[in-house]
This record gives sequence, structure tokens and C-alpha cells, in this order.
Amino acid sequence: MRLAFLRLGGECMCMTTKDDIERLFRTHYAAMYRLAMLILREDDVARDIVHDVFEALLVSGKSDVSAPYLLTAVRNRCLKHIRHLSVQDRMKEVHSINEMEIENEEWPDDDTIALIQYTVSKDLSDTCRRVVAMRFTDGKSYNEIAETLGVSKVAVYKHLRHAIDVLRKKLSKNGYNRPTS
Repeated sequence: MRLAFLRLGGECMCMTTKDDIERLFRTHYAAMYRLAMLILREDDVARDIVHDVFEALLVSGKSDVSAPYLLTAVRNRCLKHIRHLSVQDRMKEVHSINEMEIENEEWPDDDTIALIQYTVSKDLSDTCRRVVAMRFTDGKSYNEIAETLGVSKVAVYKHLRHAIDVLRKKLSKNGYNRPTS
């Protein structure tokens, strides 16, 4: 059976690997779990990461293990887990949007939408109208619009800013006020 050393308060204690891991687990699990939860905010993943650290410790048979080492191992595994999440998953976690908030949002009625479409078609220049359509209908980025039209990103921004100003004036004249939170 392999021997491992546990450093506690400056002392090194020699014990079997299994006993060492059991003592480390009982002594440090709560702090390691709290750190993982603080970083990840996800119970199952936090528990898995802490258990993975102990499993790796058991497999490697480390001979000199301290509390800071364990906490660093948990932190590093949490950061590795975050790096492997897709961008979409990160955004969901960071900006967890409640679907009920979206469903309860006040959306424009059919008359308001018709007024917006009429205003875009009649009150905006051809270039401005194309920029609005490319941005809001086609979902293109400022860069894509600029490249397609042969203008700068600043020009795209100015066209969109002008369109929004025209729409706001037209909508406020017709009694439409944006919903307040």
C-alpha cells in the first residue's frame, strides 16, 4: 500500500492514501464545496468538481497536500469548466432571463406595427431604409451592413440612429408611449 504525507499546520503526517483522502475529505470538503458554489452557482457541478479533485488526488497519490492546494485545485477545475461552456450557456447563466418576464412584456399592437412599417417606407431615405431592413429584418451586424453598402460602421450607426429618432417622433405624435418597467 502506498504512503502519502498530509501537511496540517506545518506538521507532516504519514498515513495510507485511503486514510489520507478520507481525512482530507472530512476536513476540507465543506470549504471546497463553498468555493465551487461561489464560482459556479450550480450545486451538481460544484459537487462533481470537488469529487473530481479528490478522485485525482487518490489516483495521483500526491504526497504533500495542504488546504490551499485543495482550494486551488477546485478553483482551477471550476475555471476550466467555465471555459468549456459554450458562449450561449455562459450568457444564460449570467443573464438568466425569466421566460415569464418576456411573456408579460408589452408588445406593440397591430396598428403600431403598421405605423412603424409605414413610417419606414415613407419617411426614411432609401439608404436609411436599407440599413434598417438589413439590421432588423436580416439580422446583419454593423460590419456586414457597412461592407454590403460600401460605407463605414459609423455611417451605419448614424442611419440607424436617424431611423430610431424618426420612429420615436412619429410614435409619440400618435400617442404611443414606451412601456415603463
